[in-house]
Amino acid sequence: MIFDFHTHIFPNEIAQNREKFCAIDSTFKELYSNPKSKILGVEELIKSMDINQINKSVVMGIGWEDSKLAQFSNDYILESIDRFPERLVGFCSINPKDHINSPKEIERCVMKGMRGIGELHPDYQKFNIGDKKTMAPIMEIALANNLITTTHSSEPVGHKYSGKGMTFPEKLWEFILNFPANPIVCAHWGGGLPFYSLMPEVEKSLKNVYFDTAASPLLYSDKIFETGSSLVSSKHILLGSDWPLLNPQKLIIELNDSNLKKSQKNEILFENALSLISPKS
Repeated sequence: MIFDFHTHIFPNEIAQNREKFCAIDSTFKELYSNPKSKILGVEELIKSMDINQINKSVVMGIGWEDSKLAQFSNDYILESIDRFPERLVGFCSINPKDHINSPKEIERCVMKGMRGIGELHPDYQKFNIGDKKTMAPIMEIALANNLITTTHSSEPVGHKYSGKGMTFPEKLWEFILNFPANPIVCAHWGGGLPFYSLMPEVEKSLKNVYFDTAASPLLYSDKIFETGSSLVSSKHILLGSDWPLLNPQKLIIELNDSNLKKSQKNEILFENALSLISPKS
């Protein structure tokens, strides 16, 4: 079994009106102003999943700054998970700085079957993820409803790219410390946060934290699977592609070619994901 924990889908209206939505939303502009950036829908995702023998995928928003666009995106995700309930798990897009609309939107999405929040994109949504007052309203709802929260993460060194931002490990750790009971997924290997798990106080704080592998081949060598597993345990790593940015095939090959044990590979491929999304009593 294979479970891709990080994909993005868009309704046709957005795909066909790139410039219009770039003018409306700062996150969308940062990520998709380049005409070569792929904007695809659920049919293309399901086709890709079939080709790559992926059983399930999390479909999520991009961290829309505009709350109305977030709701529009959520409507499409809800429609998609209703069409493909055995294949897709939905995460809702909200902007944490919108304390009026975001809590209501989370509750609406939860009632219709979504299992998480994300992807948050602090820099382009213009909020401070390390500020407890900003994050508390949504994290309290998330905890009460057993929701997973996925946030973008940024590497403090290395090459620049669209959407990289500055959500560095220091900011992520502040977020994690503020909400230790919440399950949190730091995308893109947490911008290198696993390295700091060698510090005892950081290791202790990562009990409910997971790291997805989104866009990994664009960021790290294939050694990251073994190195990451040695730092935070394969039990805390989730296979995520960032489709359609990346074809999942290369990621799956890198993992399968690694020297990890089969049991560790299975944890990353699907076991951790299934455990996370399973309803908690």
